[in-house]
Amino acid sequence: MITETITPTTHDLGQFEVRRVLPSRQRTMVGPFIFVDEFGPGQLDIGTGMDVRPHPHINLATVTWLFQGAIDHRDSIGSFSTIRPGTVNLMTAGRGIVHSERSPQEEKARGPMLYGTQTWLALPDGREEIDPAFEAVKDLPMIEDKAAKAWVIMGNLWGESAATTTYADTIYAEILLGPGGTIPIEANADERAVILVGGEAEIDGVSLGSFELAVLAPGAEMTLSSRDGARVMLLGGEAFNTKRHVFWNFVSSDRERIQQAKEDWREGRFPKVPGDDEEFIPLPEVPKTVSYP
Repeated sequence: MITETITPTTHDLGQFEVRRVLPSRQRTMVGPFIFVDEFGPGQLDIGTGMDVRPHPHINLATVTWLFQGAIDHRDSIGSFSTIRPGTVNLMTAGRGIVHSERSPQEEKARGPMLYGTQTWLALPDGREEIDPAFEAVKDLPMIEDKAAKAWVIMGNLWGESAATTTYADTIYAEILLGPGGTIPIEANADERAVILVGGEAEIDGVSLGSFELAVLAPGAEMTLSSRDGARVMLLGGEAFNTKRHVFWNFVSSDRERIQQAKEDWREGRFPKVPGDDEEFIPLPEVPKTVSYP
């Protein structure tokens, strides 16, 4: 049973679209997920690409998962990673981190393809100010049965467990269904939702709208199916009892902590990104989230 459907806010960037389902006016979180973007598919012009300049985060973890393309990640603790399909990038901001996301030069030379998701996970009470960290996990569990295939990106699903770090109970997976494919959607999470990011699919016979966030009833076993084939993201986990506040790239249970982060960024007190310290995104006057190219 679908209890709530959230239509994304769509931004047309010319060569591709970015669709945001969280946060929304209807709902701010599903489990620890407090920000959910889907971008593409899009083919960019030769010589162009994603160029998200260095910007800060606090009290959250970012999760980047690509279906197509590549993105170079650099951050202020010295991490460098080229994100590609099949690898999950988890950047833990904790007490503060700065990062940039740019298309690799070889992608720009042939015209980058961008198709994937970026989500933010709020860090749980008592762990919001942990040390910043980064990991890129490649060897993720994959389950396959007839016309269904799924990658467990975070947490425990279908009897498999991903090695990706979790700070609160979290589930996150990509599901690929071929024609006639089905897969059970387990009930082992406080909150769950699915997003149809390609093709067509149904939950217990109810059609999913493209790029919509369909929040599922807690505790109910369900079946995801597709007549012609689909790509679906499953996400959710532990329900948070304490409200989280969001301003720009900052998330926290404490409004004053966000005010401090704003002042720290404005005054240049965050660390620099090695190898990408010539540019930065200024603090906006009005709240908005990090922009794409």
